[in-house]
Parts: sequence; structure tokens; C-alpha cells
Amino acid sequence: MFEDRRIYRQQQRKKGLTSFEITVQETNLHIQAATDLSKQAIQAVGRCRGLIEHHIQKHPAFAGSLVPVKVPDKASLIIRDMAHAAAAAQVGPMAAVAGAVAEYTGRHLLSFSSEVIVENGGDIFICSRTDTVLTIFAGSSPFSMTTGIQVPKQDTGFGVCTSSGTFGHSTSFGKADAVMVMARSCMLADATATGLANRVNTGDDIPGTLEKGRQIPGIQGLVIVVGAQIGLWGSLKLVRL
Repeated sequence: MFEDRRIYRQQQRKKGLTSFEITVQETNLHIQAATDLSKQAIQAVGRCRGLIEHHIQKHPAFAGSLVPVKVPDKASLIIRDMAHAAAAAQVGPMAAVAGAVAEYTGRHLLSFSSEVIVENGGDIFICSRTDTVLTIFAGSSPFSMTTGIQVPKQDTGFGVCTSSGTFGHSTSFGKADAVMVMARSCMLADATATGLANRVNTGDDIPGTLEKGRQIPGIQGLVIVVGAQIGLWGSLKLVRL
């Protein structure tokens, strides 16, 4: 898996940007920006983790729930954003944690670089002046590492996140090789990828799951892979790598 991740990250590199990785405890990010912003990224990740860990200490259900939970109005913004994304996708708030760290780190780095890409375990925050091609990583599917999706540029940052029921460490109750979601919020994309992946057991589930995903406000694109079957919706384009 480590070798697959290394190859995956090499394929994601965008010309003209500096690539670097940072690690803070269990969080490992692959980042692309105008220059090496490792110090700033480490500070941002440390702050994100601190806010999340502090909330969990006071509200343990936030960490363990598989369904949406209410959070206090005075909770930090990252906690409220995670809870809001989880409610939209009908999953637990920690389903949005990787996307939250990627987005909050990326938006902090935009103070130092006009273009930023932050990847956190396959969950990606993107702010770029050009279209971006992302590799599909879908376990043993023939689409894995051979096919990409072309993501159109946007004026503001957005998220593309992936969940799988056949590989990786994320909890999934389905058997999709990959569910990729593009959304205006990386947290929403992360939570929705988890929620939709839970619904997919066979290729027959692809059409209904695409329909379910497109009904969620803020979702801009969907890709679902089950073995040799693939479904696509939204402002995305499949490309051969």
C-alpha cells in the first residue's frame, strides 16, 4: 500500500508547483504549492488536530458516532463544518475529518501561495488556476491507476475525496472499489464519499447511488467504481493516463 501511495502521489504532481510532505502524529499530507511551506503546514495541521481533539475530550460521541450529531453553537468552526457536512451526508462527523484537515490546511497556505493542492489519504483540497487531472485509485479494479478524472478549475478552492469498501483504513459498509466525490467543500466531499460508498455492494447499485449523491446540495461531481463497472456524473471527465 505504501508503494501504491507513493506512485499515486507522483502521478498527482502538477507542473510548476513544489511538492513536499509533512507528518504530524497520524496525519500525513502531500502538498503542492508555489514554494515549500512545510513550517506553515505543520502549524495548520497542529491547530486542526488540537481543536478536534479538544472537542472530542469534552464530547466523546463526536468521535464514535456513525450518524450525525449536534454540536454547540460555540464549538470551533472546524467542528461545526464537520458536523454540517456529516448531517448532509447522513454519516458520523469523523467521516469528514480527513477532508477537514486538508481544507483548513490548504486555506491557511493560500495566504502564502496562490495555488495549493493538499492530499490527505486520498482526500484532496484543490485551489488551482488550471484544470487538474486526478488518478483513480480503486484497488484491483482495471480502472485503478490507469484512468484519471479531469477536474475543471474553479475561482475558489474545492474538494475531491475518495472512499472505498475494498481497501484502505476507512470504515465502509459497502463494497465499492472507489467512490469519488467533488464538492464545494472538502469536508462535504469526504462525508458524502463515505455515505455513498456505504450504499454500493454491486455494479447494479451505481445508478441509484449517483442519483442519491446528486441530490445533496453542494455536490458537483461523482465517480463510482465497482470492478470493471464505472459510473460518472457532473462536471468531470474521464481520461486515460
